[in-house]
Amino acid sequence: MNANLRKEERKLLYYVAAYLAVGVLALYLGDPELNSGTYELALNSGASLPFWWFVILLSLGTMVAFWLISLFWRLAGFQCDPFLMPITAALTASGLVFLFRLRPQYAERQFAWLLIGLLALLLVTTVFRKLDELADYKYIYVAAGVVLLILPIFFGNEQYGARSWLDLGAFQMQPSEFVKVLLVLFLASFLAENRRMLTTGSHQLLGINLPGIRELGPLVAMWGVSLLILVFQKDLGTALIYFCTFLAMIYAATARIFYVLVGLLLFFLGGTAAYHIFDHVQARVDIWLNPWPLMGGKGYQIVQSLFALGSGGIFGSGLGQGLPQLIPAVHTDFIFSAIGEELGLLGACGIVILYMCLVFRGLMIALWAGNDFSALLAAGFTALMGLQTFIIIAGVIKLLPMTGVTLPFISYGGSSLVANLVVLGLLLNISHEVNQGNEKQY
Repeated sequence: MNANLRKEERKLLYYVAAYLAVGVLALYLGDPELNSGTYELALNSGASLPFWWFVILLSLGTMVAFWLISLFWRLAGFQCDPFLMPITAALTASGLVFLFRLRPQYAERQFAWLLIGLLALLLVTTVFRKLDELADYKYIYVAAGVVLLILPIFFGNEQYGARSWLDLGAFQMQPSEFVKVLLVLFLASFLAENRRMLTTGSHQLLGINLPGIRELGPLVAMWGVSLLILVFQKDLGTALIYFCTFLAMIYAATARIFYVLVGLLLFFLGGTAAYHIFDHVQARVDIWLNPWPLMGGKGYQIVQSLFALGSGGIFGSGLGQGLPQLIPAVHTDFIFSAIGEELGLLGACGIVILYMCLVFRGLMIALWAGNDFSALLAAGFTALMGLQTFIIIAGVIKLLPMTGVTLPFISYGGSSLVANLVVLGLLLNISHEVNQGNEKQY
């Protein structure tokens, strides 16, 4: 069975390699003069390469890294889902092509972070295969998460309006990306342990069954943590992702819409208060409601994003033929705008479909999981990636206020890439348990 799974996986990786090759070729044919000459390697200031050799080597290195992991899993008898890694590889390849196009120096850094993330993926799928053991450390996750969230408040750097970065000298880290992993681990463990009480309740209020304070405590705590992040780190996106992931997990555990409604009400009240008290929250909302009067200042970024998406039309201007560089931070928060401009509506929809496939596979793994903890863990990680994708794309197209989170696997961002590959590894571990226990063919 494992040989068949890995064979299917490698077959899909061949298609991803062809997709990446076509992207690089289209970029070259679109403008062979683009960054012509030599490229100074940032990781080794004394070395340089012809630019297109630099692009080819990084592209080959990316695919070889994915193939080697698939080969290792085959030799190790790892029976994981064969579709998740090719989907991830396709998204990563898309991100690299656009980073080559937009900011080659960031493509090099992203490649380095990708190698670190793939190493973390390999370690997770090797060391943490017995997921039940992870359920015993839920309060350690809480303690570690609180420390990681507090550190940027006192020692962090402010970037793009959010104080959520730690400067570690050689590189910068965004602790909130790793706190998301700890959050899902804690909630999966807590909800699996208290699922029955949360569903049936032990008290009645106005005819509604409610659990005790011990079970309701995390709901109030998550509301408070989300607001603290919003207030002190000015990070609206992370606060929204944390809270929405929590609501998705508690609904998956109990199937009670009451908790979702109460949670949304609490977040709305807290967000309304923050809007009237803090200027940075009010600025984000005002830009969302009507950016046009502010297009010469704070609204410039979202206005340029809308122009880029509109000029792309259905088929796009062509890879390398648009003007996405007019958008500030286009390689991070607004990379989806660059995709929409140069690949058009069809290309943007293709990226969205890849994310939908990722979410679908994650939910199927959650449905097939053999115990409550694994099922909630898979549902939580899937909701985490799906919600983050929705929130950033909705911000780019002005459906929601801009939040400043990264597009998973595509946007430039080392912390995000490594954290998402750790999430992928834990999802693959759950699918390995499913295949071992039920002999399901994916």
